[in-house]
Amino acid sequence: MNTLAISQLSTLRWAFDDDVHAYASRGFKGIGVYRPKLEDFGVERAVDLLAESQLAVTSLSWAGGFTGSDGRAFEDAVVDAVSAVHDAATLRAETLIVLAGGRNNHIRNHAKRTLCDALKEIAEVAEEFGVRLSIEPIHPGCGNEWSFVNDLQSTLDIIEAVNSPQLGLVLDTYHVGMDEEVVRWLPDVIPYLHLVQLGDARHSPLGEMNRCLLGDGCVPLRTILGTLRDYHYRGPFEVELIGEDVETLSYDELLDHARDFTAQALGRVEQN
Repeated sequence: MNTLAISQLSTLRWAFDDDVHAYASRGFKGIGVYRPKLEDFGVERAVDLLAESQLAVTSLSWAGGFTGSDGRAFEDAVVDAVSAVHDAATLRAETLIVLAGGRNNHIRNHAKRTLCDALKEIAEVAEEFGVRLSIEPIHPGCGNEWSFVNDLQSTLDIIEAVNSPQLGLVLDTYHVGMDEEVVRWLPDVIPYLHLVQLGDARHSPLGEMNRCLLGDGCVPLRTILGTLRDYHYRGPFEVELIGEDVETLSYDELLDHARDFTAQALGRVEQN
């Protein structure tokens, strides 16, 4: 059975414990933890609260920035990622999400080498602690400063180059789901797939991330879910809702809709 979770980015203004109580009370079984919230609340307190609420940690977001695009030196970004690995291990997180960093005026091959060097170093620590790492490809229309890894092919190339059993990927339907080829790619992707994030939008990403309610946009969510079922994906699904199109709704409304949509969509997938 796939764990159904909510990313804390969906309820960004709430405190950590508010998130946990709201998600658990609606029947979600998992939580995508956002590191700034975790740091504010405290790791040990979080472990106790999550155990009490019986919420699994489907992801920890995020480590990365190895190309210097966020102003950090390579070594500082690696040290931060290792710290995130330790936290992920303490939380027993399904995976630690990794964002590559923007190109930062590097040629693409140099940016790729830099990322692979970082991942090889971090993967050694991750293997020691039993933590999986997941590269997330980000749509270039809304995330060039966050990642030069923008599609499934380049993500698989990096996974192959690093060649670590700890390394896989996150498939966020907001970032890659509008690609008409995504369903064709899924059989190749599923062996490396640690997490599926569910997002929708009314148009291709351009500028700030702008997700709409699930089912209200252009992403063929039910087709993607059906294909994942057909190829026996058993990992977690994590809903992520953020952007102008959902800002007018209360967090309670967002969570209720996410619960109802996923119950219907995933139930329909199971029945087919």
